[in-house]
Amino acid sequence: MSGNFVRAHILVCAGTGCSSSNSEQIISAFEKELIKQGMEREARVVKTGCFGLCAMGPIVLVYPEGAFYTHVKVSDVEEIVSSHIVKGKIVKRLLHREGGSTEMASSLSDTRFYKKQLRIALRNCGVINPENIEEYIACDGYLALGRALKEQKPEEIIQIIQSSGLRGRGGAGFPTGMKWMFTARAKSEDGLKYVCCNADEGDPGAFMDRSILEGDPHSVIEAMIIAGYAVGAHQGYIYVRAEYPIAVNRLQIAINQAREYGFLGKNIFGSGFDFDLEIRLGAGAFVCGEETALMISIEGKRGEPRSRPPFPAEKGLFGKPTLLNNVETYANIPWILNHGADKFAAIGTERSKGTKVFALGGKISNTGLVEVPMGTTLREIVEEIGGGCPNGKRFKAAQTGGPSGGCIPASLIDTQIDYDSLAAIGSMMGSGGLIVMDEDNCMVDIAKFFLEFIIDESCGKCSPCRIGTRRMYEMLDKITKGNATLKDLDALEELCMHVKNSSLCALGQTAPNPVLSTLRYFRDEYEAHVVEKRCPAGVCKDLLSYEIDPVKCRGCTACLRKCPAGAISGTVKNPHVIDAKKCIKCGACMESCKFGAISRK
Repeated sequence: MSGNFVRAHILVCAGTGCSSSNSEQIISAFEKELIKQGMEREARVVKTGCFGLCAMGPIVLVYPEGAFYTHVKVSDVEEIVSSHIVKGKIVKRLLHREGGSTEMASSLSDTRFYKKQLRIALRNCGVINPENIEEYIACDGYLALGRALKEQKPEEIIQIIQSSGLRGRGGAGFPTGMKWMFTARAKSEDGLKYVCCNADEGDPGAFMDRSILEGDPHSVIEAMIIAGYAVGAHQGYIYVRAEYPIAVNRLQIAINQAREYGFLGKNIFGSGFDFDLEIRLGAGAFVCGEETALMISIEGKRGEPRSRPPFPAEKGLFGKPTLLNNVETYANIPWILNHGADKFAAIGTERSKGTKVFALGGKISNTGLVEVPMGTTLREIVEEIGGGCPNGKRFKAAQTGGPSGGCIPASLIDTQIDYDSLAAIGSMMGSGGLIVMDEDNCMVDIAKFFLEFIIDESCGKCSPCRIGTRRMYEMLDKITKGNATLKDLDALEELCMHVKNSSLCALGQTAPNPVLSTLRYFRDEYEAHVVEKRCPAGVCKDLLSYEIDPVKCRGCTACLRKCPAGAISGTVKNPHVIDAKKCIKCGACMESCKFGAISRK
């Protein structure tokens, strides 16, 4: 064959997840093996972004068949090339199997993981090479920008975004078109305005924005140029945490390519409109996800929030009117302009339009990225897309919105996932983290975990957050150690409301949400810790005790040998005993016992 045409494409995920599992070595091995077998002109290796099904990585797709290979190793490369590429025979042993079943999914579209998804923000992730601008252009990239600059007025673009019903995907869901309108109307003495992108994704377990930047950086760049044109700004900044090296590298490559092609810089598309972009690296402070703290950090100062009003649309970065949206919000913009506001507004619910990307993690079979229409139920995400909790465990709760969100109990698993439905049950959409918990999770311990994170990430500027969250954590710690009373539960709830109503920024205002939601839906679990001095899930060590059943114990000494504290005594072939005073409750004895003689209470 000649030119750029080949008969097969080998797509290999090169997102952070698969890269950590040696996908870069797999890419190199494919390139070498194709040359070795004389197939370098017949097939091409394409480095892509995240496919979404992170639990199955490294992932390799081979087109035109669409064969979906999972858990691929470097040692599998020779067989895929010799069998699939050379002979046209799919390597069945490497095809993805659903939930450990014997049924093989021959393509991505055949999997339950993808059937209920609708990809808009993630439309190009796992499809194109994010380091090749021509592949983005081939997927209608920069088409929306060209039309905007050549055929539309700024106010027309803002009206389209308003009509689409798009709401901010980074937090409380403020209407995007309205934010654009406010910034467009704002004035500054020298006429300067700015467009910013919040890529400071800090929620535990969240990786939505990172995956978009790694898999489709040009979609964000194109959207920011359009936003600049719509609001009258000529300079943009992407604030991304330095902990995302792959995303930062691909973003810089994309910015350089956009400049080379004339999409950034002076007189874009001959329209007379100038716009340029720069990356600003953050040090990983969670509080810098708050808009005013983010802008202060871009200015080179300590990232601390300031009081509002004035809002950033009036006085933001460097004191100028500033538009700020997050990565996922921007990723929707080119699609909306290319397909129309009505098509986007037809997806989702009445007040929550379009789709939402979630990072599905925790006690779930199919860990990864999912994008579903707003209004999809939690049950559909957890049971159908996520494959349910592994090892036959019972679903207990799901945490949405990260440290700012709340825990949704199993009794509300049929709740629709949209802004208003989540707010009504004491949770929130947030940026899109969705952590699944099973029967082995202690909800008091979960609340304590998120409070510990908030304490570490609080900037300390206001006392309700700086002091209040620490007092909340101390009260939770008291509960998990069995030293609390029922009055402490009432005091904890009261303190939560004071912190919620008095804190300066959203970090402090939402910090009590995990505590309040678990108190609301799992109060019986709190009371068990307080009244019965018992952790129902068997997580809180201070409330645990281990016992050996003398009838079941065979005297094999396995537990005695494994105990790091020397708390177990006994002789061979005779029942052993645990000294409760010496026991550090590590569980090593229970794990080592082959006869089920040790129980945890």
